[in-house]
Amino acid sequence: MAQFGLMGPLVAALIVLIWFWNSLYVIKEWERGVVLRLGRMLPEAKSAGLRLVFWPIETLYRIPLRIETLDVPPQDIITRDNVSVKVNAVCYFRVVDANLALSQVQNYMYATSQLAQTTLRSVVGQFELDEILSAREKVNAKLQVILDQDTEPWGIKVTKVEVKQVDIPETMQRAIARQAEAERERRAKVIHADGEFQASAKLAEAAGVLATQPAAIQLRYLQTLTEIGVEKNTTVVFPLPVDIISNWIKTLGTGK
Repeated sequence: MAQFGLMGPLVAALIVLIWFWNSLYVIKEWERGVVLRLGRMLPEAKSAGLRLVFWPIETLYRIPLRIETLDVPPQDIITRDNVSVKVNAVCYFRVVDANLALSQVQNYMYATSQLAQTTLRSVVGQFELDEILSAREKVNAKLQVILDQDTEPWGIKVTKVEVKQVDIPETMQRAIARQAEAERERRAKVIHADGEFQASAKLAEAAGVLATQPAAIQLRYLQTLTEIGVEKNTTVVFPLPVDIISNWIKTLGTGK
């Protein structure tokens, strides 16, 4: 009888120990504990630390608050200028309200993934191919704003959305390459024409100086001879003024 009398308190102590063990939770710094008491959610989620939950009356659900990285798979999209492309993206988001993330959506990761895919198709389809390739910041900003607004009732904050890769058909790639080549040729021709214009302007200025200062042409003759004399060659140069040639031509014309 004494042994049976001691077993009762031991069993009770064991039951209390098991209950206490199942009621203790350690919540990490990057987590929040959402507690349901008889099916009703407590208004405040439990913060990090050692927390006591009255099991089985209360149930605790851990919700991580760290930034999640969501890889959006490639989507077949037709742009505004009727070009078929494949676009994939990456989305960064985090839970800011653990109670809403648990109560308003069944699986916030899956829901955000599906929403990101549909939003990517609808938003990228509003831009032309050139805008998608050259103005990705504009596309990313619009994606981030729409996703953030749609996920706000779920207690989720979308911090950033980035378009990773845009796959276009080979025919379009060749067309873009030809367009880039033509653009470079156009720039080269414009630069060459501008250089010719500047050179002609400088030559006109030089001709004006030589016309006002006839002795300057003699100095140019001497300078040319000096440059030729630097090289070891047998070239003989006889500088002949243009005025003499013009006088000869006039004389010959008069004689006729």
